[in-house]
Amino acid sequence: MAMIPAARDVSVYVKLALVAVAWGGTFIAGRSLAGVAPMFSACLRFVLASAALSLFLLLSGKGFRRVNIRQALVVTLLGFCGIFSYSFFFFSGLQYISASRAALIVALNPAVMTLIAYLFYREQVTALKVLGIVLCFCGVALVVGGGDPQGAAGGPVPVYTWLGEALIGGCVLSWSAYSVFCKTVVRQLGPLHTVTYSIYAGTVMLVLYAAASGVLHVDAVWRFSMAEIASLFYLGVIGSAVAYIWYYEGIKQIGVARASVFIAINPLSAVIFGAALLGEQLTLATLLGGVLIISGIVVENRQSSGVSRQDAQSAVQQND
Repeated sequence: MAMIPAARDVSVYVKLALVAVAWGGTFIAGRSLAGVAPMFSACLRFVLASAALSLFLLLSGKGFRRVNIRQALVVTLLGFCGIFSYSFFFFSGLQYISASRAALIVALNPAVMTLIAYLFYREQVTALKVLGIVLCFCGVALVVGGGDPQGAAGGPVPVYTWLGEALIGGCVLSWSAYSVFCKTVVRQLGPLHTVTYSIYAGTVMLVLYAAASGVLHVDAVWRFSMAEIASLFYLGVIGSAVAYIWYYEGIKQIGVARASVFIAINPLSAVIFGAALLGEQLTLATLLGGVLIISGIVVENRQSSGVSRQDAQSAVQQND
């Protein structure tokens, strides 16, 4: 009997590692859609994600939970931050910079989330968290300041590069707000339903915006290449629906703190995929910056090893 929990843990660890790799792959898929209008890509991605999550709720028997007006307003705001604005910055930024650099910048998420949680909720920030935050910001500064070949050579960095980095920086702020400000509604609805309903809200915003801006050309989908269709399927089903489901399964098994350590694999996988699949150039500054960022993420979550699985699980079960 003692071997059963260990076996379950191994299964969870494998799933969480695959989730992190899948999220790293979203940058490659997004980069592959650089020729498609950013908001149209985002619209199609989350229409697919909404359909996949709806199917999962029905087949799993979890069903749909009723929400009151206040919860609906909060979920709508979460959809704006985590789905609508994140998608705008994500797909727009990938029009200008490489997938690997974008992933390394987005790896600032845990550090920025910690800062926001401290500023708004006065959550405790330990010395290890401070060290992790510093390492993350130093790593991103190295990637941004020296990652471009021209910049590394001492020449001028093109304006579009800085625009791309600024847009991807918007991803960090959007996702951090989405993650930090969802606490109350997550306790009430549970993480899976909160994510699903926020994706619904964000998808409606994306469709309305795409229609109003004139980029919602559904007939254009029939002219997509096989690579573009595969990228959309990957983003909507694998990178969104399946990854979210597995991530929250992992949280239930081993707790938020231990699950979050796997985020470190995300930028690493994106850098490897970018070099292998897109032929993106890896400069010394990018590699060193990546090492600092991943080290910062691991250090920032180091103290989580002292949290028992039972305590972590009970905290999550209260939120389900």
